Amino acid sequence: MAVIRWREGLMMVVASILLVFSFFELLDAAHEAFDVRQHLSTVSRYGAVKDIVDDSFVHSNIPGDCNPIHLNLVARHGTRSPTKKRMRELDNLAARIQVLLSEAKRIPEQHDLISQNIPAWLWGWESPWKGKIKGGQLISLGEDELYRLGIRVRERFPDIFSEEYHPDVFTVRTTQVPRASASAVAFGMGLFSGRGSLGEGRHRAFAVTSESRASDTMLRFYDCCQSYKQFRKSQEPAVDKLKEPILDDITSALAIRYGLNFTRQDTASLWFLCKQEASLLDITDQACELFHPLEIALLEWTDDLEVFVLKGYGKSLNYRMGVPLIEDILQSMEQAITAKEEEHVPGSYEKARLRFAHAETVVPLSCLLGLFLEGSELEKIQREEPLQLPPKPPQRRNWRGSTVAPFGGNNMLVLYSCPANNSSKYFVQVLHNEHPIPMPGCDNSDFCPFEVFKERIVKPHLKEDFNTVCNVDLGQVEEKLKEPENKPVVWFLYLFFFFFSSTCS
Repeated sequence: MAVIRWREGLMMVVASILLVFSFFELLDAAHEAFDVRQHLSTVSRYGAVKDIVDDSFVHSNIPGDCNPIHLNLVARHGTRSPTKKRMRELDNLAARIQVLLSEAKRIPEQHDLISQNIPAWLWGWESPWKGKIKGGQLISLGEDELYRLGIRVRERFPDIFSEEYHPDVFTVRTTQVPRASASAVAFGMGLFSGRGSLGEGRHRAFAVTSESRASDTMLRFYDCCQSYKQFRKSQEPAVDKLKEPILDDITSALAIRYGLNFTRQDTASLWFLCKQEASLLDITDQACELFHPLEIALLEWTDDLEVFVLKGYGKSLNYRMGVPLIEDILQSMEQAITAKEEEHVPGSYEKARLRFAHAETVVPLSCLLGLFLEGSELEKIQREEPLQLPPKPPQRRNWRGSTVAPFGGNNMLVLYSCPANNSSKYFVQVLHNEHPIPMPGCDNSDFCPFEVFKERIVKPHLKEDFNTVCNVDLGQVEEKLKEPENKPVVWFLYLFFFFFSSTCS
């Protein structure tokens, strides 16, 4: 028995080594094409990641007699500046870097290493946001993302947006957070451009409505759900614990590489700086170049892990509290079908419901729709069972924050009328970041009969309403997080990484 276990262990080790070597071959081949801007989790800007899709998925060919009659959009705000708290973190990082450099200069044997290995930009570096008092606002890049999205949506669905504007025909809703409302305005300026009489762009005024933060169960349900707020607070330390081994290993690698006494917090702050520089400023040759591609992949995974556990499939409460949103989407479709069946006069019924919110809104909706699942996980989420954590690099995973909820990330649910279809006259197509995406609840099709969409995808989540879900005792929602059972792979990954680094530097 001991020999069998030894052989099984040896086979696992060999498999891990082969996996690592194949990953390094892949990295070596793709190193020149590696674009860090596509690996920034939810800090990724929309233009860098919106066209990253699963090439193996063949989207549906929509029959020619099918016409779009209604559109639901739920979009995250566009690219924003760091919050005030995170700007202070970068100011602290600047001071800390200068302390580390001063310490290194005082060690005689470090002089050669300093001159050879420490990047020049670190000397005298200051945060690009130094002196800023306010943060978190939509920046011009984010405005452009949403403006152009509005134009593309109108061009893609001219039948829906051909009618004269009326706030009851094209409803625009947003949270009361300025970056979300500004995103709604930017989108609307693109969507309705050329349709008015204001300025050279012939813009027009349009209505944007919002609910109070304290009662917005449609778009800020996470702020109104006490059970969720307690759950999140209880699990944040556990998520930090899961990240620590990765941060510690990379911290050790950075210390060896640059001869500076980095701490875990230094590494976390440098990674945050990398994401801000690459996404907001298009700077990829400073903080991001401190890390090797493999390290970036692992840091990206830690961010994706946090999104998964605290906002996504890690706990059913994360998305069950979003039931008011998916109910509203379903209701809007049913109203559109009624208007079609009863031949209501054009201009007398809604044709698009456009919502602008946050990652904490888009991610739960994606989960309610069953997007980005692995294999047969749909049955688990409909039974409200937690899913396994996303696998670590170099293993492949569907769950990537950069595609699930980048800045400007969005889900569109388009209702089609197909009068010639004998089995169903109405279909729902789901587009994620403007691309068709498979729905496991509809046999992995992106084009789903409305009744199937209603019964298989929406209805299983309607067993309990928002108030029931959000007043559950914490003891019933808290679950212990476990680290993925693939530590041998990561151990060998780092063993060979250090060997790789020492032989190639």
